[in-house]
Amino acid sequence: MAGHSKWANIKHKKARSDEKRGKEFTKIAKDITIAVRTGNSGDPDSNSKLKLAIQKAKAINMPNDNITRAIKKGLGDSDGDVYEEIVYEGYAPGGIAVLLEIATDNRNRTASEVRHLFSKNNGNLGETGCVGWMFKRVGLIAVNKDKITLDEDDFMLQALEAGADDVRIETEIYEVITAPEDIMEVKEALEASQIEIEMADVIMMPDNTVAVDDEATAAKVLKLIELLEDHDDVQNVYANFNIPDELMEKLL
Repeated sequence: MAGHSKWANIKHKKARSDEKRGKEFTKIAKDITIAVRTGNSGDPDSNSKLKLAIQKAKAINMPNDNITRAIKKGLGDSDGDVYEEIVYEGYAPGGIAVLLEIATDNRNRTASEVRHLFSKNNGNLGETGCVGWMFKRVGLIAVNKDKITLDEDDFMLQALEAGADDVRIETEIYEVITAPEDIMEVKEALEASQIEIEMADVIMMPDNTVAVDDEATAAKVLKLIELLEDHDDVQNVYANFNIPDELMEKLL
């Protein structure tokens, strides 16, 4: 399994503290605001990016008032900071490529803080374009194998008929890969067939992954990734590490 989705799914299962949940609310609120602004619409029926962001918000029980405020902010109906979207690129220990999606109201502050996190944790912030070419934007839908009755061949056929580009079969889940613009259509088609969706998001997926079998290196990689994800201005962290399941579970 690609490093990002493995990391995301294991984290999804971990209990979240109130502080973590509060940060998650803040990040998704930014997603909603940015989706409204870039899509020029506060109507999720005509703005698929907004629709996906709202579904993510509801999946973590984000209050409706928070969602409404974020939409109004995107429409310019309320006062508040204006977020600038930036992509940062760099390397984690072991030469692991790292791609960050940033939403900030102060580019200089964020750059300084992110550079500090890299340098203090055996990584380095790189130049624009240094690793971006290793990733491509795709829709990713995860389905827990234990929650469906279809066998692998039937599920793959159904996903492809729904419009998926590919299906990757992993130990516990199916990863359904779509074009970014098709993710909602595929997700809704699967749900209409009573298939429960574990997660759905548009991500930057690495074309290839780097195996990290050494425990010390893996620990350093995960520490840096977690610190970056905890930063208030970092919306998403993507990396091309591939840590064995047993080692990942041990370190988390």
